[in-house]
Amino acid sequence: MNSADVLIIGAGPSGATAGALLNKQGFSCQIIERQHFPRFSIGESLLPQCMDFLDEAGMLEAVNAAGFQRKDGARFLHRGSYATFEFAEQFTPGWGHTFEVVRADFDKILADEAERQGVRITYGQQIESVQVAHDDVRVEATDESGATHRYQGRFLLDASGFGRVLPRLLDLEKPSTFPARRAYFTHIEDRIDHPGYDRDKILVTIHPEHGDVWVWLIPFSNGRASIGVVAEQAFLDALPGEPVDKLKQLVFEDDELGRMLANAVFDTPVNTLFGYSSNVTRMCGEGFALLGNAGEFLDPIFSSGVTIALRSASMAARAVTKTLNNEPVDWDAEFTKPLGDGVATFKAFVETWYEGSLPTVFFSAIQQPRIKRMVCSILAGYAWDTTNPYTSRAKSRIEVLAGHSRAD
Repeated sequence: MNSADVLIIGAGPSGATAGALLNKQGFSCQIIERQHFPRFSIGESLLPQCMDFLDEAGMLEAVNAAGFQRKDGARFLHRGSYATFEFAEQFTPGWGHTFEVVRADFDKILADEAERQGVRITYGQQIESVQVAHDDVRVEATDESGATHRYQGRFLLDASGFGRVLPRLLDLEKPSTFPARRAYFTHIEDRIDHPGYDRDKILVTIHPEHGDVWVWLIPFSNGRASIGVVAEQAFLDALPGEPVDKLKQLVFEDDELGRMLANAVFDTPVNTLFGYSSNVTRMCGEGFALLGNAGEFLDPIFSSGVTIALRSASMAARAVTKTLNNEPVDWDAEFTKPLGDGVATFKAFVETWYEGSLPTVFFSAIQQPRIKRMVCSILAGYAWDTTNPYTSRAKSRIEVLAGHSRAD
């Protein structure tokens, strides 16, 4: 029987970060990871608040040294018009830049840093069963040869991402309120030589004719980029050809984006992700908690996934520390609710994006600089800053702004 104070399912960003933070508190941590690193993962665009959590976990120096593409803002494109947000001009005091990362490299850096700090990671093992109780959790896993491995700990964190191990095994799944959308995505040699392109920013392009269809372009430091399209399944089904044909068609139907990528080489197979939005009935229980995408995943439009993952790891590590030290802790008040408050802000931005209110605000050239800075703070990941009016009642505030913009 392998034992540790904390068992963690998954060595991605939330798992590695939680392990590092708990290790700093003197707790032994064992991460059980199904795959081998490096491995492909989507979600390459970080938000500035990620830097706070990487620093807290002692991993920022390694990330800074990796040579990732600097990211200092976000640009939105629609029918030749741009809306630009500079993170240095946000409302919330905080980081004015972050990185666009190849996730295979980024995730391995974090996992290696966690191991260097003393966290144990076992790769190539699939979780088969779990038992959770106060101060006693049991996990059974099988490796690639079929051998069984058993683990015992005092607390269990699920950082399995889209694998959603505990929601599946503990029957915690809950339908998402978002429509089922599909993403087609790949990595390309972008060969961009275009005077209007800013490589230090993510570019989100709204389709010129279909407002709920959008394309991401995330540049890397090696001349390559991540590109993907998001749309409802029925819309994509109506397009001819294979996924790569559908992706190219939607990319090149925008004149400006098409000019940027005129020389791009689509040299990597196209991946797909369907019905990615998810939710759960609860984020924690006796002896366990869910981190990042294992709990709730909204939509990739604002690149919030890694930020929520790291935030959840930071908050959970503090609550687990109290739990294991037998100190009073209210998990709902100290983890579930505050984490959910920020997620709700992102959710309001996602909902108003697809409803059209938020793009209206973006492309109306927001008249009040202070409001633009507040909106920029959410785009930078600071969705938990309660001094920012747009972290509460965000949807109604955006709809009011959009109404003023349309009236003008």
